Order: sequence, then structure tokens, then C-alpha cells
Amino acid sequence: MTVGIVGYGGYVPKKRIKVGEIARVWNKDGARVAAGLGVKEKAVASWDEDTATISVEAARLALEVSGINPQKIGALYVGSESHPYAVKPTATIVTDAINAGPDLMVADLEFACKAGTAGMQMIMGLVKSKMIEYGLAIGADTAQGRPNDALEFTAGSGGAAILIGGKKEEIIASLDDTYSFTTDTPDFWRRQHAEYPKHAGRFTGEPAYFKHLLGGVEGLLKKTKTKIEDYDYFVPHQPNGKFPLEAAKRLGFAKEQVEPALMTPLIGNTYSGATMVGLVSTLDVAKPGEKILMVSYGSGAGSDAFQITVTENIKNKRAKIPLKKAIEEKEYIDYAQYAIQRKKIKGLH
Repeated sequence: MTVGIVGYGGYVPKKRIKVGEIARVWNKDGARVAAGLGVKEKAVASWDEDTATISVEAARLALEVSGINPQKIGALYVGSESHPYAVKPTATIVTDAINAGPDLMVADLEFACKAGTAGMQMIMGLVKSKMIEYGLAIGADTAQGRPNDALEFTAGSGGAAILIGGKKEEIIASLDDTYSFTTDTPDFWRRQHAEYPKHAGRFTGEPAYFKHLLGGVEGLLKKTKTKIEDYDYFVPHQPNGKFPLEAAKRLGFAKEQVEPALMTPLIGNTYSGATMVGLVSTLDVAKPGEKILMVSYGSGAGSDAFQITVTENIKNKRAKIPLKKAIEEKEYIDYAQYAIQRKKIKGLH
């Protein structure tokens, strides 16, 4: 049975802070920091925005593209590492906000930055087994970084929703196959009650990101009996602006094949949303017949790789405003406003 994407949507908050502004506060060379990370600025969720509101906006856009009645959604999963509640699902909030249910499976997922793609895999199986007709996978975060930590310069806010179904006439991009690569590599973590995550910075590239990202790609290529030359686009997880380009180079992809997915230099690392936001941006420009190789990465650690083929249906089912166009509507803030919006000044809350 064919299973694939029938709708997609991405949402990014309007507020932005430039990496140079963060560097100024900590008496660092802004140009050098931005160049080192490959990130110019990041999206900042307002004080009244969170993973739930971002998920709702992305879900509504995915439904708009698909034209599907939300009551037909049989499963809804929200992947994030910044759920608003420790005990209370984000997914149920989204369910009511988009008028789905109550006859559906719902859960919150957590696996660092790959929780959203894990949801996609779960829904692929449910649709393929005909347990459900449609399922919605969401990856969203309002990522946090300790003040003056390396993460503060890149941790952004945003998310994406991918609506999956099994009707050939509705599928705009078929999900041909998937493969996961997983090990216990603790390069990034946050203990219960800790406000900010910690990381083993020198392990971030190797043996964490590159080992798992490339391992996921190699596993998928072997499983599907394909090669890099068979793909038109590469959508990798993007913790910064440099790692995805390095991964593409190691695999043999041209810069032009990964650029449509590169969002982190413009909005920061949206964690669980990062790979899926890249997919949304790529679907905005992909043509029928083109193939996409997508691979997420989540610290802890693992990767989910996907073989995706764009169909003729995408000609009639695209987002009204491409994501890279939508994010041009923005409002710059300084570090003082950033600290207020992200609730870093504790006495005010």
C-alpha cells in the first residue's frame, strides 16, 4: 500500500534576535560567532507562544494544504523537548484546536531533535496497516540555551506538521521507505527539574551528529538499494548552518541540493522542528518525480532517514505562501526584550 504526505505546514514566530546582538551582551565578536556557527539570527517565541501554539499553527496550515476533514485524523503525535507541561499532553491541546477527534490516538513524543520524525514513522505504519486513514506528525520547539552558552546563539523557535495518508490521488510526496540508526551516545541532556540543557560540546560533531546522520543515510541507501545520485534534494537535521553542509559534502551532495532545506541560518535550530521545517521548505520548491533524502538527528542519540518521492499531485497542493517567503515577515528585538520574552528574568514571572 502506498503511504505518503497529503499536507504540510511550517510555522515560525515573527520575533528575531541577531547572533551579533547576543554576542554584544557577552562581549564577544558577533561577526566571528555568526560565521563560526553559520547562523545570522534566530526566531524567538513571544512570552505567550509555546510548543502548543506553534504546533496548532503548523497543523492548521497542513490541513489547509490537504483539504482533509480533521475529523478523519486517526492519530496525532507532537514531538518536542519543550512541551509546556511535564504532565499534560501538548497533543490533546492541538487536537481540540484543529477540531479533530475524539476518535483518535494521541501522544507526546520526546527524543531530542528527532521526536517529530519518530512520529512520522509511527503514522506511516498505522496508515500502511490500515488502522487509521490519516495521521498528523508534528515537530516543534521553543528551544532554550543557558545565557552565554553556545546553545543560546542557535536555539530557536518553530515547528512543522506533516499530514500522512494512504490515498494515491491525495499523496503529494510518497514516503517510500524509512530506516533508523540508534546508539547510546549522551552528547546532550537535561535532567528532571533542570531549566537548561547541558552538552558535551566536543562530542557534538563526532561521535554524535555525523556518525548517526551518516549512519542513517547509509542504512537507508542499503535498505532501498539506492545511491546518492538517485536523489535530487538532501534534507538533514541542522543544529547550525555548518554541519548540514559538511554532511552533504561528505555524502556527495552538491550545495544546491541542500540549500532549499537550510533554515537554521535564518531562524536558528528549532530542535524537533528542524528537519521537518527543512522538508516543508523543500516541498515548497520540489517538482513531480524528484526524490528527497531526509534524515533527522536526535541527541542521545539516533537518526531517522526517509526516501521520499514527489508526485504530480503537488502541482495542485502546495502552501499558499512558501515558508522561506513567510519568514520574511519579522520583528527584530534586542537582548533585553529577548530575556523578557523567553522568561529569563525570573522576578517578572
